[in-house]
Amino acid sequence: MSLEYDDKKEGFSSEIAPAVTRGEYDGEEVVPKEGLQRNLKARHMAMISIGGVIGTGLFLGTGSALAHGGPLGLFMGYALMGSICLCVMLCLGEMISYLPVPGGHITLAERFVDPALAFTMGWNYWYNWVIILPAELSAAAVLINLWNATINNALWISICLIVVVVINLFGVAAYGEAEFWFSSIKVLTIVGLIILGIIITAGGGPNHKSIGFEYWRNPGPFVHYEGIKGNLGTFLGFWAVLTQAAFSYIGTEIVAIAAAEAKNPRRNLPRAIKRVYVRILVFYLGGTFIIGLICPSNEDGLSLNSGNALASPFVIAIKKAGIPALPSIINACLLTSAWSAASSDLYTSSRALYGLALSGKAPKIFARTTRKGLPYISLALCAAFGLLAFMSLQSTAGKVFGYFSNLTAAAGLMTWWGICFIYIRFEKGLRAQGIARSSLPYASRLNVRASAAYYAITMITIILFFSGWSVFLKDNWDTATFVTNYLPLWLFPILWIGYKLIKKTHFIRASEMDFLTGLAEIEAECYEEAPPKNWVEKVWNAIM
Repeated sequence: MSLEYDDKKEGFSSEIAPAVTRGEYDGEEVVPKEGLQRNLKARHMAMISIGGVIGTGLFLGTGSALAHGGPLGLFMGYALMGSICLCVMLCLGEMISYLPVPGGHITLAERFVDPALAFTMGWNYWYNWVIILPAELSAAAVLINLWNATINNALWISICLIVVVVINLFGVAAYGEAEFWFSSIKVLTIVGLIILGIIITAGGGPNHKSIGFEYWRNPGPFVHYEGIKGNLGTFLGFWAVLTQAAFSYIGTEIVAIAAAEAKNPRRNLPRAIKRVYVRILVFYLGGTFIIGLICPSNEDGLSLNSGNALASPFVIAIKKAGIPALPSIINACLLTSAWSAASSDLYTSSRALYGLALSGKAPKIFARTTRKGLPYISLALCAAFGLLAFMSLQSTAGKVFGYFSNLTAAAGLMTWWGICFIYIRFEKGLRAQGIARSSLPYASRLNVRASAAYYAITMITIILFFSGWSVFLKDNWDTATFVTNYLPLWLFPILWIGYKLIKKTHFIRASEMDFLTGLAEIEAECYEEAPPKNWVEKVWNAIM
């Protein structure tokens, strides 16, 4: 039983193989010898899931969010968006832990919904990450300018791009190792900043000023957006935070793409998914709460468009407390964050393209891999898009590139919407075929009858439709902002319907969904791990 492409009928073979249990086959006979290789360890998967949550959005994006919504609006916005993110990951976790296949949720869309949705989600997802790659490279160059603004940014972009490409050329194990250390730095940074924020709040800084909830009283817990008074201004400020928070959380689903290269996926993927809620609670909710305590929402520095650590609310608070040197240290951590993000962008986009090619929705040449499982042609094409970062060096070209980059925010939310829709179909298929959710490697009690999926898909739809609401305010119309916010909402259904009409695809009935193809290969890769021998291993096991 193998995952084979049917040339006569586009997509993976729908022939249902007989159910297989452990011991009924020789694992060596069913594990593919070509294609992606499972070389990502448990600690790699743990940190990849963390890296998707912690990014420059937490360090820098929270500044503009605080200015728009105030401390309470900031916390509420990130809390609500965190609940949506958690629900998306619960849905994704159940599906991908059961079927950790190449292409992740893109492949699952073909199995449980419709090949047309797989086509649409695949190219939407590929575009999202292949365009974010040059944006992150440009951001890294701007961060370096804090220390040296005399050297042309083209040099820094070139160096960053070369390093990112080299990391990915060494294979998935090298990517996983690099992401492990990059994410470790990000975790230590945010934990350190939260602890430092508590100290500053309590008056432990050099100026010995105890802040407490002073900034919640003055200038206040909320901000009236654009000076609009009353409840409307307060709500619009909160909504501005919500849309900013949505873009900060995008990337948590990368673990689904990495699932096809994870060792012992039935064990390691559920562990990575289960810890998402802890990371959201500690890093984002803890971080935004502390930011609201240590930095006033009317601070002038929050409106800076510097793109480096000087615009971070943490840095502003640290400078107000009279602590020197730390801004440069934080900027260095931000640089590693941008570098980590660029590496993940290249990895994710290349695997998305590989998954599309594997199912016949992209030229087959992109499905070629080396003997070690590196999709080198997909990687080369996606790396070439990194050269778009040089467009940011010229004002006109940079403006055009900025429009393309802004489209990725809505594209990321469309991916989340698609994941929830796939899960709703997946859950119906389980019930139709008499498969108990409790038999899955991971099944959350919060997602009974797809309740989490329905909640998330409803909220995402509302956020997408009102993401560009600010252009409708009086004297605030901007065509570019309107297009970048709403074009993906039109392109997604157009691609979906267009592909259905051209290829004459149909929705897959719940009773005909394929829950078995490729299962033998996955089962053959699973094994029982030795229990921890001492307390050090127990602690490490609990963390990772």
